[in-house]
Amino acid sequence: MTLDKHQIDGLPEFSSKTLPAQEFEDRMTAAGYFTAGSAPAQGGRLKIWWTHSEYQRVESIYSGDKQTVITAYHVA
Repeated sequence: MTLDKHQIDGLPEFSSKTLPAQEFEDRMTAAGYFTAGSAPAQGGRLKIWWTHSEYQRVESIYSGDKQTVITAYHVA
């Protein structure tokens, strides 16, 4: 799982495999996304879902300490 393998609608392509959580969240909110919920993920990680008025929902996976976004992708 790496961030640079996925394209999120409304955002430029990611050039790095991970991002600091604050930078990722700033990019998402600037593009018009809002958090819609969260849940524990495999390996002590955290899932956070993002919604947008025009684009499909996005699921992001954070590190266990919630400081780094490991990947994010569109889900139906």
